[in-house]
Amino acid sequence: MALGIEEYAAIGDQHTVALVGIDGSVDWLCLPRFDSPSCFTALLGDADGSRWRIGAAGEHQASRRYLPGSNVLETTITTETGEARVIDLMPIGDRRADLIRRVTGVRGTVRLAHDLVIRFDYGEIRPWVHREIGPGGDEVLIAVAGPDKLVLTGPRLPAAADGRHEDEFEVGEGEVLDFTLTWVPSHREVPPPVDVDERIEHTLAVDRDWLRARSNGAYTEAVDRSLLTLRSLTHEDTGGIVAAATTSLPEDFGGSRNWDYRYSWLRDASLTVEAMVGSGHPDTAGPWRDWLLRAIAGDPEDLQIMYAVDGSRHLPEVELPNLAGYAGSRPVRIGNAAVGQRQSDVLGEVLGALSAARGAGLEENSVSWSLQCALLASLGETWDQPDHGIWEIRGPQQHFTHSKVMMWVAFDRMVRGVEEHGLDGPVEHWRAVRDRIAAEVHERGYDPDRNTFTQHYATREVDASLLLLGQVGFVAGDDPRMLGTVAAVEEDLLRDGLLLRYRTSSGVDGLPGDEHPFLACSFWLVSAYARAGRHHDARALMDRLLALGNDVGLFSEEYDPVNGRMAGNFPQAFTHLTLIRAARDLSAPRNETPGT
Repeated sequence: MALGIEEYAAIGDQHTVALVGIDGSVDWLCLPRFDSPSCFTALLGDADGSRWRIGAAGEHQASRRYLPGSNVLETTITTETGEARVIDLMPIGDRRADLIRRVTGVRGTVRLAHDLVIRFDYGEIRPWVHREIGPGGDEVLIAVAGPDKLVLTGPRLPAAADGRHEDEFEVGEGEVLDFTLTWVPSHREVPPPVDVDERIEHTLAVDRDWLRARSNGAYTEAVDRSLLTLRSLTHEDTGGIVAAATTSLPEDFGGSRNWDYRYSWLRDASLTVEAMVGSGHPDTAGPWRDWLLRAIAGDPEDLQIMYAVDGSRHLPEVELPNLAGYAGSRPVRIGNAAVGQRQSDVLGEVLGALSAARGAGLEENSVSWSLQCALLASLGETWDQPDHGIWEIRGPQQHFTHSKVMMWVAFDRMVRGVEEHGLDGPVEHWRAVRDRIAAEVHERGYDPDRNTFTQHYATREVDASLLLLGQVGFVAGDDPRMLGTVAAVEEDLLRDGLLLRYRTSSGVDGLPGDEHPFLACSFWLVSAYARAGRHHDARALMDRLLALGNDVGLFSEEYDPVNGRMAGNFPQAFTHLTLIRAARDLSAPRNETPGT
């Protein structure tokens, strides 16, 4: 049985991410890329329990932290006989796929267990494992199957034991044992050994140098951790950011709301550009912006809501019957059928992010601007059509109010491009469409009896995305209609003080089952409170939300307040993005309106 989602930490090399449990077990790892098949799949109920564990052999206490300013994980193991530390990292920038685990004896002696079970292709393929002398002159353990090869190095290698490899050993004060696991294509030779000292020092230096550029403000520690998490979810070569490191961690335990989030949503990429710009990282926003521009390039009719990190478009959704699922939650899925959905809000997020980048000094060029103009021209012909909305509704398309407002944002930000930056475009036409969308939303997406905007034109229900209407500048945060919307969202969607996305009982999403409060929505509520002048409520909710992060400051998609556990894919980029924005809004002087 896998640990609770909150009991995992994430380490990564900007190509993939490994989840390391508090017990020292790597229960999830896809190599060499975020969306590659996994080689450790214990997280999702692999029958053989594929994992790599280096942890205490008996009774112990464990605590952990990220080394300051980095994604390098340090776990301290304390037993009756001594104390040891394990440093886990995936080195940045070495152009190979390595996982390093350094064991150091601190005092006394500690007995550790070493357990390695490799199953390629999401737990289906049992590799051929053998030993040979590696390029460094020491014996290595090699696992091979199909296109994959994993090489384990270390001062003592675990012994074969019925399809797994096991060992127990003691580490004494002052001893240092370095273990590395390296992936290479199976047709290549075993690579030379890693210089562990140099890789640790280099990775720490790169992380800390990158983070040094950030601006100071409220909740600095949480913001820094979120920025580093977003960076670890970003592909080094392409700039594509994945929504999460995992697939099929359930929104409803034991249910079927299990989706693959190891892809790049235009929405998340756009919000990341805005987060970096707003957090003192305008220069480092460049790779994300460039990924966005490449992703949206081409015929506007071919635009998708998500892509692989390299921009690939084909993400067919497949179920994996060999996996029992996390906490028995089936099916386990790879790929995502939502790729074919129409989500009209995404162009608003994209053009809003590119506008923010312009405002921060990132230069526009004629090619990127003409591309944006072409996309807006296409949107001008389709803005009045229904869509699936921000929540990837799998029921009938609707005229979602949030989608309409984000289309208003698309035209508004392009108008600003002309007015504020001297760019060329049919600004009078854009203003006319912008104003027409606004008028329709006020007429059809607003319930005057209850004084609230509505989820879509054909309902009186609300959803949490309506909280963004103030954030994007469609209405002021203290406008009476916005205050009424906040009150309606509180009344309908608060569960144990946290926000649901919407009421699943309405049947709007066409799916069975329920879900837990969505953490990003609760961070939106923090921002809405700040914009409404409810500063005490904003800070109280922010403090409560931050307390729901795990011991190393990571957040999943949802939270189960009844059982006190995380739910959904992990770590979740969307949650960390909204955390950063909420902290930014709370940092705004009280006599000013937080920035849009």
